[in-house]
Amino acid sequence: MSPRQLGQAAVLDALRGVKDPELGADIVSLGMIEDLRIDGGRVGLTVNLTTPGCPLREQIEKDVRSALTAVAEVETIDLKMSAKVRRSIEPQGNLIPEVANTVAIGSGKGGVGKSTVAASLALSFARAGASVGLMDADVYGPNLVQMLGVADKPQIDDNKRIHPVLVHGLKLMSMAFFLKEDQPVIWRGPMLHGAMKQFLGDVEWGAIDYLFIDMPPGTGDVQLTLSQIIPLTGSVLVTTPQEVALSDMRKAAAMFKTVNVPILGIIENMCHFNCPHCGERTEIFSHGGGRRAAETLETTFLGEIPIDIGLRQGGDEGKPPVVYDSKAGPAIAFREISEKLAAIISVNTYKQIEQDQRAGLGSIRADRGAARNPGRLPAPAGQM
Repeated sequence: MSPRQLGQAAVLDALRGVKDPELGADIVSLGMIEDLRIDGGRVGLTVNLTTPGCPLREQIEKDVRSALTAVAEVETIDLKMSAKVRRSIEPQGNLIPEVANTVAIGSGKGGVGKSTVAASLALSFARAGASVGLMDADVYGPNLVQMLGVADKPQIDDNKRIHPVLVHGLKLMSMAFFLKEDQPVIWRGPMLHGAMKQFLGDVEWGAIDYLFIDMPPGTGDVQLTLSQIIPLTGSVLVTTPQEVALSDMRKAAAMFKTVNVPILGIIENMCHFNCPHCGERTEIFSHGGGRRAAETLETTFLGEIPIDIGLRQGGDEGKPPVVYDSKAGPAIAFREISEKLAAIISVNTYKQIEQDQRAGLGSIRADRGAARNPGRLPAPAGQM
């Protein structure tokens, strides 16, 4: 066979020997090959990873090149590595029709750093190349606007659609945009339900890969509403190591289990403090509780975040380390956690697709109930 006789079948046969290590299937069967071009002995193609922040990107690229190089007729390889995030949820009518994955960030109690974790994970996914939205559902204590240093307000177009604020590469929506400074939210359940529906249905989220939802602490109306009106890809639980926080976190885990929301993993925040002067490590809130809880709940321990002055300062000043100090310890820790989380979502989605195909469904089902909207939000503060 001469180079000009090199056919698509030979190239695809070679690529079938390359497997995605996490999904355990070959990249051809997974539909990861796109734009395959053969011109004499020159082969061009795009390999679409299942998430932009795939930690195995270099390994897969190396395996693809090795597989093609082994084909005698291949002379040159023009390989592009890209990503296409798979949808884990079905389109939900007028709520979030173009959102591929929804991740709830929850905790059993306040004060464990849940909002810091939510913002840092969303930023880490965005900086890896994913399209990301961040919804501040903690209506009683919406802190994300301050943590991200946002000065702009969401805009409302002629069709009464609310456009989220773009900050550091992600789309943000928060109750803080609709309140005057220090104004409390004094709402009962039906009003919270209406606000959540508007945050989803009236906001122009557009086509995004991941929508992170910063939940309020506990197991109340907002959690129940969101689990009813949209399908959630899963939840990430944040805890500190001490037993008081762990006890409440287990209640949150039980709540998500009751409403059939998978627990994607647990993050232990404030796991220890390293003295910046002498380097001594002090476990102020104990240590290891999150990992033990993950084992008990049979879920993944995603990682530890130490107490860090820069992380606290970044939140107070609206300069998150993930963006402003990417080489600092917290930024590295969040990047590693985000890679692990993205892999878990990809694997779970692939397993669900396989299960649906075996059942003859053809797509992932999202059988969630919907309730009516009993109220509406005011205009953003300053746009009355």
